Amino acid sequence: MATLQVDVVSAEELIFSGEARFVALPGESGELGILPNHTPLITRIKPGAVRIQRADNGEEEFVFVAGGILEVQPGHVTVLADTAIRGKDLDEAKATQAKVLAEEAMKNAKTDVDFASAQAEFIVMAAELVALRKFRKH
Repeated sequence: MATLQVDVVSAEELIFSGEARFVALPGESGELGILPNHTPLITRIKPGAVRIQRADNGEEEFVFVAGGILEVQPGHVTVLADTAIRGKDLDEAKATQAKVLAEEAMKNAKTDVDFASAQAEFIVMAAELVALRKFRKH
């Protein structure tokens, strides 16, 4: 069975590196599914869950990304994430609290820049909570 090398990297560390059968992630224009020998592409990714079906045991790895860049080559997928957290390391209480703080910041914003910054944080935290729920279903 054909596989592809997948590397998920954040600014802090290498989050995942290994062979996979399939990768799904939130592209800028919608959900992307990538199989071996996919057409090359580069695109931005939105906050959400990266699902990696491992080649060795067929299990899925989950990684939350807060945005970044995706590069696809026929045998290699690279995710360069602004922030990346392994599914098992997601903290629902922390994400929920950050979402509430972002909502408050949007309500109290004095300038458009303050509002936009709080809104961006809110979007990331909402996506993290959705990713956490997906991770728990598996």
